[in-house]
Amino acid sequence: MPEQILKMTGVSKSFPGVKALKDVHFDLFAGEVHALMGENGAGKSTLMKVLTGIYQRDEGEIACFGEPVHFKNTREAQDKGICIIHQELNMMNHLTVAQNMFIGREKSKGLFLDDRAINDEAVKILAKLGIAINPKEIMGHLTVGKQQMVEIAKAISLNSRLLVLDEPTAALTDVEIEHLFKVMRDLKEEGVGMIYISHRMDEIARITDRVTVLRDGEYVGTLVTKDSTHDQIVRMMVGRTIFEEPKQKSTCPPDAPVILEVENLNAGRMVQNVSFQLKKGEILCFAGLMGAGRTEVARALFGADPKTSGTIRVKGQTVHINGPQDAVNAGIGYLSEDRKRYGVALGLSVADNSVLANLDAYSGKVFVRGGEINKVASQYVDKLNTRTPSIRQLVRNLSGGNQQKVVIAKWLIRNSDILIFDEPTRGIDVGAKSEIYKLIHELVDEGKSIIVISSELPEVLRLADRVLVMCEGRITGEVEAGASQETIMSFAHQRQEQPAV
Repeated sequence: MPEQILKMTGVSKSFPGVKALKDVHFDLFAGEVHALMGENGAGKSTLMKVLTGIYQRDEGEIACFGEPVHFKNTREAQDKGICIIHQELNMMNHLTVAQNMFIGREKSKGLFLDDRAINDEAVKILAKLGIAINPKEIMGHLTVGKQQMVEIAKAISLNSRLLVLDEPTAALTDVEIEHLFKVMRDLKEEGVGMIYISHRMDEIARITDRVTVLRDGEYVGTLVTKDSTHDQIVRMMVGRTIFEEPKQKSTCPPDAPVILEVENLNAGRMVQNVSFQLKKGEILCFAGLMGAGRTEVARALFGADPKTSGTIRVKGQTVHINGPQDAVNAGIGYLSEDRKRYGVALGLSVADNSVLANLDAYSGKVFVRGGEINKVASQYVDKLNTRTPSIRQLVRNLSGGNQQKVVIAKWLIRNSDILIFDEPTRGIDVGAKSEIYKLIHELVDEGKSIIVISSELPEVLRLADRVLVMCEGRITGEVEAGASQETIMSFAHQRQEQPAV
């Protein structure tokens, strides 16, 4: 039997008003990839923060490499050979790759830092992992995928024997995911144990050896991956069976009026002559590969990025959108793919975030009307089934799925007729996804019109009345509900022929 390098027994952790973990068990062997799964808010991240010393446990025992441990901070965990790679990468973008890898452990030559020494050391580690990155490259110039690889290389440079990877593929391309998995398999061969947190079932099946599921902060069970099924894991996660069948035909009436028209929209290289219509009560999905220009279209439409040309009509009237406020005034709401950066104010409460897009309606001559804000926020917490101890809870303390619901509440309170959902379920578990899908259908039943941008084809097929496919800044195809993944992917690879010079 391989060495057991981690054993967590009876771990509990509470925060004011919340029992985050209750009697949780988890173990890991050398050379194993062990998935940790559960709905948003199930306690996965809290358990890993307890392990790595970010949080202090209230109860329970932890043994690493055969010895009892109680880390007071992440440095103590690192010194023991444990490293966590967070979903939100913590890089210093103005420094080089090598400087990021050796931050706090710089080599010196006399009174000066020895950049040549850390560059040489970085080259060896990157080469060992098969990562083709120049250690002198500025970190901010790299793709998210390459930044992820640098984080892994940094962990290896710390001689880590236990790696925690939290949603490592959330923003990676398919090619970058394959490279990540190759690196992980090489690390397995060297005896490195890895805890893998992900909501992507296909990845769990491909890369993990065992799966442990948490629900509502409690241990549910552990399965051998190759002996378990997708449905088993989902039932353990959510405590119920979830059916997400593809939509076979459009539910939007053929004679529904057009509510949004976009003609020949241009905005830099990634938005070229984009034209489309959106009907009342329709779910229009934009599909395509990462970098196809889908988000750029949404940002230009919402006024977040300047457009160079094009016409936008809402309910038949031409609107001039030069900034987000113009779009909001025209009845357009935008739920960004980066909700933590553009969707919510993490340091404000659920109630305050809920009215951000409509604050004028709750402002008096001197003070905001707090009672009215609390009342409407409570209504939408109930309507969207947002899990929060109270409406005064800071949004940063909510799970990803519940943060997304707060963003949705903001635009519903504004009563926007057109909603753009950009990657609405990124980093959200299967149970919360199902709730978001249900909500989207309820919104169109109420007469809202919705644009969904998604990189997950099953999600597109589950939601879309109609699909527009983009490649390299252009719309290359349009398909109706019931289309196959193969058809959509063929359009997604259909590059525009360049004119001869």
